[in-house]
Formats: sequence, C-alpha cells, structure tokens
Amino acid sequence: MDTVIVVGGSKGIGNAIVQSLLPNHKVINISRTAPELTHERLTHYNCDVLSDELPQADSVKALVYCPGSINLKPINRLSTDDFRNDFEINVVGAVKSIQHYLPALKKANNPSILLFSTVASKLGMPFHASVAASKSAVEGLTKSLGAELAPTIRVNAIAPTVTDTGLAAKLLRNEKMVENMKQRHPLKKYLDPQEVSEMASFLISDKAASMSGQVFEMDCGIVSFKI
Repeated sequence: MDTVIVVGGSKGIGNAIVQSLLPNHKVINISRTAPELTHERLTHYNCDVLSDELPQADSVKALVYCPGSINLKPINRLSTDDFRNDFEINVVGAVKSIQHYLPALKKANNPSILLFSTVASKLGMPFHASVAASKSAVEGLTKSLGAELAPTIRVNAIAPTVTDTGLAAKLLRNEKMVENMKQRHPLKKYLDPQEVSEMASFLISDKAASMSGQVFEMDCGIVSFKI
C-alpha cells in the first residue's frame, strides 16, 4: 500500500484530503496539532515544518503541502514581517518539505508533489497583497520543479477560491456574508473541502500521470467568467 505524506492535514482542506486518502493509502500527517481523526493507517507527527526536524520516510507516493494563510489587510497595514511570515508558511515550508522527502519520492512508482495556491494569484483582489505574492511564488515553484523533476516526479498545484474551513471563518461569519460570497461567484457557490480533496486525490493518482507543472483553478467561475 502506497504512503502519502500530508503536511498540514489536521484541519480544513488538509484534513479532508487525509480522510479521502485513508481507504486506499497509508497516510503520514505532519502538523502542529493532532487531528481528531484516528485510523490504523494514519500516523501523526506533531511538528512545526518551519522550525522542527521533519520525520523520516522510506518510499513516498505523494507529498501534499497544505499549510496556508489568509492575512487580508490594506497595504499600509501590512508589515514587511507579514510578507515574510506568509512567504515562510507558503513557500519556504514547501521547499523544506520537498527537499527533505525528495529521496523517498524517487523510490516510488509515478510519485508526485501537490501544492496549494489561490485564485488571488490570478485575480487582482484588494487586501490580498501578501498572500497573493507568496502564493504566486508557489505557482512559479510548481512550474519550475515540474520541469526540473520530469519525468520522475510530477508537480501540480490547486488554486482554490474561498473554501468553507476554519481559515476562512472570518469571511463567512454570518448569513449575509455567506450569501454575498455565493453571489460573488458565477456558479453561486463557494468550495467545500471535500470538493478540493477529490481533486487532490485525482492529481496524485496514476490517473493524472500525464499532468505536471499545472495550476488547477477551482474558482466557481470567479476567475474564468465575467457575468
């Protein structure tokens, strides 16, 4: 049975991905907090990816890096530390994880890496300067590493719009804000974590063996359409 490492799999999209993988994979979850979920094929390591030493692994089918940030402020209220912190979480943590698990990935059959961007990297949105800057770097990393690691390791990213997780709770904190968020999207909805986990499961599977260096917009139409 293949092993998948999920960094940040205790909450939100990461947790949904862990749950979707467990029926068919061994999953190693690396997170600062323990998941509520327990399963015989789930191994959890309490670990801060930025400051702690990452656990070792032998053969790894896929590495999924889920940590992210929603630090929304006007540019005059964003400090340089805000930019540094977002870059550390979104980019440096991903790079550290990839470098650490690269030997283990190379031992697997058709291995892959999955990262996360945001629709704000393509769609100019007020107050998103810091997160959009760091997630745009993730998209550049996806394409560069996809080229560098071909044909051995595939590298892709998902760029979701607002997703119903704790990270987005401030954006969906009452019924009016929920309805306004739905109306902003041409498909009149935003994302459920399960939708994203299904896309993630597909991209790290052998069914996506011809896909690498791609950023997949899960945008409910907000980037693609002007209606």
